[in-house]
Amino acid sequence: MVKLAAWNVNSIKARLPNVLAWLDEVAPDVLLLQELKCQDENFPRMELEEKGYHCLVRGQKSYNGVAILSREEIQDPLYELPGDDGNDGQARYLEATTFGLRVASIYLPNGNPLGGEKFTYKLKWMQRLLDHARGLLESEHPVVLGGDYNVIPEERDCYDVEAWRHDALFQPESRAALRRILYSGYTDGYRALYPAESRAFTYWDYQKGAWDNDHGIRIDHLLLSPQAADRLEDCGIDRTPRGREKASDHTPIWCEVAA
Repeated sequence: MVKLAAWNVNSIKARLPNVLAWLDEVAPDVLLLQELKCQDENFPRMELEEKGYHCLVRGQKSYNGVAILSREEIQDPLYELPGDDGNDGQARYLEATTFGLRVASIYLPNGNPLGGEKFTYKLKWMQRLLDHARGLLESEHPVVLGGDYNVIPEERDCYDVEAWRHDALFQPESRAALRRILYSGYTDGYRALYPAESRAFTYWDYQKGAWDNDHGIRIDHLLLSPQAADRLEDCGIDRTPRGREKASDHTPIWCEVAA
């Protein structure tokens, strides 16, 4: 069994004690991290290696940043989402092979405010992801695309639809772009096992009362290729880290696949 998790830590430096504690408690085989907010040389590689993890990092100063941690060797890295001729410059995608899985740590663009270049960039980035995801399917390898997608798939994935009606995370175009990835052959790991579950949130903002009142949204996802979905044993959202001091506004989502 391979346990894989994805977690937007919203600054690895600020959340390192929480991350280390969670690794001790849960001991995932693979952890996909997003929003590191640090350059490669400032990533706490030593502390994580002491926990038994190999580290693959694509950092960026103050913004973005993604990493793959694994208890086994990490091979064949891809440091950028194809489709922009190397001109993107934003550290939002990292892909590699470990435990016989092709995995990607994804920090999809937020897209706000609407009506501007940021939303256009989000949709173009999602099209690039779709194109690449289709190519990964052709390899017929087990693939897990995990991370912060910054997309609320359905109304039940949001505590208050009207509160998010005019946000880029909930626009029809954003949701349709995510559906196209799923319809291409991927499985939403959480929904595959909990098709009727509501209030299954992965993010609660820092506004007063959001966490205490469970005013959250589900925007962190694990998408599995057919070869990985066939081996899916379990999937869940671990709310525990969000309730701790100095918590990230996201919490880990995890799945277990048969080896």
